[in-house]
Amino acid sequence: MKTELEKMLAGELYIANDPMLVDMRFKARALFSEFNRTPHDAEPERQAILQQLLGDFGPGLNIQPPFYCDYGVFITFGRNCFLNFNCTFLDCARITIGDNFQCAPNVQLYAAYHPVNAVERDKGPELAAPITIGNSVWLGGGVIVCPGVTIGDNTTIGAGSVVTKNIPANVFAAGNPCRVIRELT
Repeated sequence: MKTELEKMLAGELYIANDPMLVDMRFKARALFSEFNRTPHDAEPERQAILQQLLGDFGPGLNIQPPFYCDYGVFITFGRNCFLNFNCTFLDCARITIGDNFQCAPNVQLYAAYHPVNAVERDKGPELAAPITIGNSVWLGGGVIVCPGVTIGDNTTIGAGSVVTKNIPANVFAAGNPCRVIRELT
């Protein structure tokens, strides 16, 4: 029989207030709270906290506090990634980000979601679907990326966009819902 963690990562209905998941979220909250309290010039301290919080990251990761997440351990970054202030990543499924990612303030990546059917939703179980972001992607201010979305390499997403479906590589996309505006060369 699968654990609630295994169900969560498999994209199946799971119970979020399973004691193991609650403990994992509390650990993440303690770490990101500590991270968010660090002084602006405490880069070695910030990197040490991120080593404990995140699944993996390459050199050159720069996250400007405050930063929020559910678990942290299901988030991976490539090399030379930058997140501006006030980003929230709900990593109930894996969030995988490539190299040279740029992220404006108030970006939200939501791997978590709930059943659409009210009867099922009222029972309490939740769902999650992974988010994958390629290399050299830029997310403008206030972008929301929904569960199960993939954004291709070298793509720019305009500020305020809500990304509900996959976006290919080498495009500029924007809007609510986000759609391809033009190809980039």
